[in-house]
Amino acid sequence: METIAEAQARLAGEFQLFDDWMDRYQLLIDLGRDLEAMPEAERDEALKVPGCQSQVWLKSAFDGKTLTFRAASDAIITSGLIALLLQVYSGRTPKEIMDAPFTLAADIGLQAHLSPSRANGFANMVKRIREEAAARV
Repeated sequence: METIAEAQARLAGEFQLFDDWMDRYQLLIDLGRDLEAMPEAERDEALKVPGCQSQVWLKSAFDGKTLTFRAASDAIITSGLIALLLQVYSGRTPKEIMDAPFTLAADIGLQAHLSPSRANGFANMVKRIREEAAARV
């Protein structure tokens, strides 16, 4: 299995294949469409990520070794952002998550191309994932 750093490098490479940000947004949309559906019954207030422009629900499961994440959003671009994070973090040990710096947003150039509220929400999703990991280290 690739490391978190390798996953971030792979995803950055996929985005860097496109010079035009409209194509990069399309890649985000495609990733969001491919995201495994989270049943409505699981989308409760306790799982909501605060500070997001759109609604985001993030659910974690810990099997004693690794954390897996499932998530959903009511917005397609945000669903793509979630899909990126799940590829980076789901199936990792809490220690791996805590030890690996998150560089993907900078590597792709997302901060310059997301609205401030969407960038804030993206940062809050990463923060929630890291909090889930910190609680189990």
